[in-house]
Amino acid sequence: MDHDDVLRAASMYYLQDMKMEVIARHLGTSRSTVSRLIKRARSTGIVEIHLRPARTRGPGLSRTISARYGIEAYVAPVNDSATDVERLDQVALTTAKLISAWFDSDMVLGIAWGTTLAAIGRRLSPKPTRNSAVVQLNGAANTRTSGIEYASDLITGFGQAFDAAVHHFPVPAFFDYPETKAAMWRERSVQRVLDVQRRADIALFGVGAVTGGLPSHVYSAGYLEAEDIDLLHREGVVGDVCTVFLRADGSYEDVSLNERATGPTPAELQKIGRRVCAVAGDAKVVPLRAALAAGVVTDLVIDELTAEVLVTSPGL
Repeated sequence: MDHDDVLRAASMYYLQDMKMEVIARHLGTSRSTVSRLIKRARSTGIVEIHLRPARTRGPGLSRTISARYGIEAYVAPVNDSATDVERLDQVALTTAKLISAWFDSDMVLGIAWGTTLAAIGRRLSPKPTRNSAVVQLNGAANTRTSGIEYASDLITGFGQAFDAAVHHFPVPAFFDYPETKAAMWRERSVQRVLDVQRRADIALFGVGAVTGGLPSHVYSAGYLEAEDIDLLHREGVVGDVCTVFLRADGSYEDVSLNERATGPTPAELQKIGRRVCAVAGDAKVVPLRAALAAGVVTDLVIDELTAEVLVTSPGL
């Protein structure tokens, strides 16, 4: 059975609360085939069933988010008392299973490092593929450390999980000068990695928030100076995607620090067919809205509590 069909059937059945007859019409197949697809999803671990003391709000939230933003939404169930760490872990687990279902041989997976991506990497189960590749989407070095060990371990972990070739991006997260970035982008070694990025079938990333219970790695690990943070606040920045900074309305072109950033811009990300954003925690709601406004998300994985804040809090 095709992995995509298994995943689509399971998503419609469990996340969107659709009946098997409706799913069959959607997929152009029979009800008995849909039943087999759903059973396959359970037997392979794509779907795990846990008893909860209260009914999850996930299916309704998923439908609301999907309808409102025109994307696919996958809501990870959590208890109302779940901590930020527990919420992140459930999102990481759900995302890891989705990526394993979507990514296959002869494909390229683009990875943006960060706190959320590191959690997803720890939840990956091995799935051997052939002629596939994992490529780093943004540089990692900063003024305090090389950043190479952190990003390398994260990207390599994804490569090992899928038996995929790994392409590191050995440049700073932010150049000191826009002119330096322009010069480096002309180097053949850098152009080679940029070419692999452009061939990505899937991009996987989180959203960065300046503050919150689990500070985003770019804001907490020496990538930005205090004056940089002040400048971001003055320019109305609410967060980032792939270390490219966004305002609440999704704009980014005239944010000065973006001239020195090494991650793909929203316009560049939009050229990738499937763009998976994983989000956990209330602090990520504002930058998530910015990412949605920028049009960089096709598939959203979000914990139940954060999803509820997204659809009910002011600003929508």
